[in-house]
Amino acid sequence: MKLSTRGRYAVMAMVDLAAHTEDGKPVSLADIAERQEISLSYLEQLFGKLRRGGIVKSVRGPGGGYVLGRAAGETRIADIVLAVDEPITATRCQLGTSVGCRGNRSRCATHDLWEELSHQIHLYLSSVSLADVVARRVLGAPGVARDAVGRVA
Repeated sequence: MKLSTRGRYAVMAMVDLAAHTEDGKPVSLADIAERQEISLSYLEQLFGKLRRGGIVKSVRGPGGGYVLGRAAGETRIADIVLAVDEPITATRCQLGTSVGCRGNRSRCATHDLWEELSHQIHLYLSSVSLADVVARRVLGAPGVARDAVGRVA
């Protein structure tokens, strides 16, 4: 499974926004684009979807830009990915349907394996907040203690 550019760039931009938000002041997309080396026009498309999803709020006028729609600790990475219409799936088939992706519309022998992997990815991305990523509290980050379940201790 590969997360597309749309999902990865949306998460990168949101982490940048959360990390550069000071006292509720809006952050410009031009600044995010420059820091993250992402096309400004592409960010405009992504932030339109993020705004419609309630993930960010736009501020118009001089000094305008974007602010978080809710606290970074309440914004899940899965919410960001889903807001930009990025499916979290490892199957070629549409999730939740009995119709498979094979030529005869049946499921392949490994369908259940990939569907469960998709579910686990969604659970993981739902367990990580924007604040976790900004603070580098994700699995594998040096110096982060985790309990047996994988939660930050």
